[in-house]
Amino acid sequence: MKKIVMMIVALMLSSTFAMAGEKSSMKKAYFAGGCFWGVEYHLEKLDGVKSVVSGFMGGHKKNPSYRDVSYTSTGHVETVEVVYDANKISYEKIAKNFFEIHDFTQRNGQGPDIGSQYLSVIFYSDVEENKVAHKLINILTKKGFSVATKVQKVAIFYPAEEYHQDYYQRHGKVPYCHSYSKIFK
Repeated sequence: MKKIVMMIVALMLSSTFAMAGEKSSMKKAYFAGGCFWGVEYHLEKLDGVKSVVSGFMGGHKKNPSYRDVSYTSTGHVETVEVVYDANKISYEKIAKNFFEIHDFTQRNGQGPDIGSQYLSVIFYSDVEENKVAHKLINILTKKGFSVATKVQKVAIFYPAEEYHQDYYQRHGKVPYCHSYSKIFK
């Protein structure tokens, strides 16, 4: 009963904001760049990013576990869901940072993590995100890079198990196969 009351209150509040003409500036973006721990670690440091959740996207198995994705053919890649305030940071800035924190030229994984679950993918939600992804890939190609990053339509995002969330922060470590390298001006 308490859950139902909370849902009704949330619905009433969201309706009130919508009626007042306020449009939420909170958006979601999805990136896969090898082990999700490192991508999460770097993207959550960006000003305007509210949260980053590690998970899986792009496969055929519903509600996959880490074990499923790592040891069977689910088709999923380790992906992060980025919740950000579009009034504080642009999708393009997040996407640029995504390219600058991993080896977008590696075709078979990321660093020592080899396998299809570690591929580099930008999952776009709309035409504008698709344009931004291709624009950045074109810039990188013109700079002489052979870009392996795929651009795919967003699919269902499945959060990974709790022990994968904020992994480096909780363990006081830094990523072993992700580091920042300035590429864009």
